[in-house]
Amino acid sequence: MNTIQEYIGVNREVLALAIARMADSVGNSFLIVVLPLYVSSGIITGGTGGLGVSLITGIILAAFGFFNSALQPFAGRISDRLGKRKVFVLFGLAVLGVANFTYSLVSSYWALLAIRAAQGIGVAFTIVATIALVNELADDSSRGGNMGTFNTFRLLGFGAGPIFAGAVVSGFGSTDEIAHYVVAGFEMTGFEAAFYIASASAIISIVLVMLLVEDPDIEPVESSDDTSIAILNHDGDSTLDPVFTLGVASLFMAIGIALLSAIEPQVNARLDQGAQLFGIEFAAFVLIQVLVQAPIGSASDRIGRKPFILAGLAILVPATLAQGLVTAPWEMIVARAAQGLAGAAVFAPALALAGDLARKGASGTQLSVLTMSFGLGTAIGPLSSGFLVRFGYVTPFAFGALLAAIGLVLVYTQVQETVGAGSGSSADGQATAQD
Repeated sequence: MNTIQEYIGVNREVLALAIARMADSVGNSFLIVVLPLYVSSGIITGGTGGLGVSLITGIILAAFGFFNSALQPFAGRISDRLGKRKVFVLFGLAVLGVANFTYSLVSSYWALLAIRAAQGIGVAFTIVATIALVNELADDSSRGGNMGTFNTFRLLGFGAGPIFAGAVVSGFGSTDEIAHYVVAGFEMTGFEAAFYIASASAIISIVLVMLLVEDPDIEPVESSDDTSIAILNHDGDSTLDPVFTLGVASLFMAIGIALLSAIEPQVNARLDQGAQLFGIEFAAFVLIQVLVQAPIGSASDRIGRKPFILAGLAILVPATLAQGLVTAPWEMIVARAAQGLAGAAVFAPALALAGDLARKGASGTQLSVLTMSFGLGTAIGPLSSGFLVRFGYVTPFAFGALLAAIGLVLVYTQVQETVGAGSGSSADGQATAQD
């Protein structure tokens, strides 16, 4: 492990945490491809309250993000107060594992919605504590690289999941629309197999975190200390707080990324393709990030955070719009790959910049602004596309491109550089960010 650590230049426990999150992400990303197919398969029954299938699919997918995002600031504040991270990571993974298995037991729209909400509640604790751990295990000169490497492993699992999920559901090229398996005398459908795999991945992550990750030595934040989330910047030249601004940009980015998931049937019909090609298209975004996330994160430690964030948002505008204009699967793959490059340029540098500004011991609360925003975006994205697609196939993607452009303007005008500016990694800068 030490040799690997020295080779890629990250903290050993960050590497262990990243591998654990990679295992979990494989299972979690299964659901992005599997759930829309599951909802429209005919297995799910019961009333929809007059809502169309696309919209109810969007609501089910969005429930995870809404509950996840709503609880992240609370989870971050509790974690800061106790000075503990690991227990929250394990709790969230346990909830996720149980919820993934429970999908195989239900057959109504509202039960799926309840399970998806439960997942969001559990994972809220895992996400905040995990990012805080990475931030605290890294030092000022390597924060971007550690964030990038962690996200690379997470995304490696997240990118492999959709490709594998489509194959599991369809039977790896079988002529059956929904596969059937017999394992150790136990019969299961392709959907059930996907849910079991997702649950097993969470269990693997729990074991890895328990064995390989320890809490860093941090002092609990006193209850009298201010750990509130600022919106306005009272001490700098900008109007908005820089961390809040990065959160808004992350929200807009996530909306654009997540537009595709709720309209899988429309995408497949337009491009004349099946679930496996859709999985490849969805994963193209993630796999490009795997290739460039760590180098970009490391480069932001030397060059600065803001140039990469601005470049990513600028690329995101045409990459998102293009997805509403393509007419062939390979064109969608290219558009998603470009979107992946944009996401990589924003994600790790933005987290590193926020980490530069976070006061020691309070990173759970501060970084929850970005993770909360991203989670909220993944909720709003499917809901938006499920609603907007009725006005034309291109409409959801035009909406996402507009939001990315607004995010670009906000970061350009409201966020200052921290690397080499005397405000990012210094104690004074960290304190100022909390005022």
